[in-house]
Amino acid sequence: MDIIVLCGGLSMERDVSLKSGAMIARALRENGHRAVLVDSFFGYTGSYQDPKEIFERPVDDRAAEISADVPDLQAVMASRRQANSNRVGDNLIDVCRAADMVFLGLHGADGEDGRLQAMFDIAGIKYTGSGHLASACAMDKETAKRLMAAAGVRVARGVIVDRARAHAPAPFLPCVVKPRSGGSSVGTSIARTEQEYADALALGFSYATELLVEEYIRGREIDVGVLAGEALPPIEIRPKSGFFDYKNKYQDGATDEICPIPDLPEGWDGALRDAAVRVWEALGLEVYARMDFIVDENSRVWCLEANTLPGMTPASLLPKEARVAGMSYNELCETIISESLRRFN
Repeated sequence: MDIIVLCGGLSMERDVSLKSGAMIARALRENGHRAVLVDSFFGYTGSYQDPKEIFERPVDDRAAEISADVPDLQAVMASRRQANSNRVGDNLIDVCRAADMVFLGLHGADGEDGRLQAMFDIAGIKYTGSGHLASACAMDKETAKRLMAAAGVRVARGVIVDRARAHAPAPFLPCVVKPRSGGSSVGTSIARTEQEYADALALGFSYATELLVEEYIRGREIDVGVLAGEALPPIEIRPKSGFFDYKNKYQDGATDEICPIPDLPEGWDGALRDAAVRVWEALGLEVYARMDFIVDENSRVWCLEANTLPGMTPASLLPKEARVAGMSYNELCETIISESLRRFN
């Protein structure tokens, strides 16, 4: 198959996406596909008479390293040749239409929030993962929580705070403050005092106009991937310091990610997998996703959020879960392609 692997984009998860995309493209070529990596923000910058030509050209397999700091999006925007406000690059639709499938290696805004999926639906372009509506609902944390709660999934108490309410006391302490729509814990803080809450709001508002403030749930952080409607083995997240923030997610050695979990209490595995599938169904997700949970001291399972395009570096959580289930990274990529084709056919 001729496949465009989209990555990069213009979100705070840009660097992670570039790494995911490079790994996906390499795996797909090893599987026998003609895969071309394209940054959705810059588009395809080469020339061609027929867009099909791009699948016959030499490729670059190098993958960028993920910095400990979130990317400088202003610098990224300034480096683009075309001086316009478009958030997708030149020739993007043209080359994607020439592909048999677009593999979405994007994370965050303009990739995981449903807008790109809606554009592709209108253009008749096939892509991997969930459709535009499910993607949008999952990306908006408040909407996702309402849908999950209606399906009987336990979620933390929370309120939306905008700048007009920024001077009010914390609705509860301790609390977690995070952008209403965002990923990789960018702009997220845990506040235990009013001063920490004020600092958390200041950080959060530097990334978003609306923040979700939730009651802090103490417990073990465990994620569960779902592939084609079936839950994968749970994986536990144990940061060596602090919480599972951007730095701890992507810097080698900062976090222990354990799968299978040797000390998982009886009944937890089934409860976590059941909750993951219920979230999947409540949000109308398709093909693959990953759900983030906290299990508290009373063995209650709380869902934090759902990720419709989870990280796909070999060190990411979903590929690790798939490996424990007996599926190699290349097999996982191939399954995502085949399940996505099934959705369109």
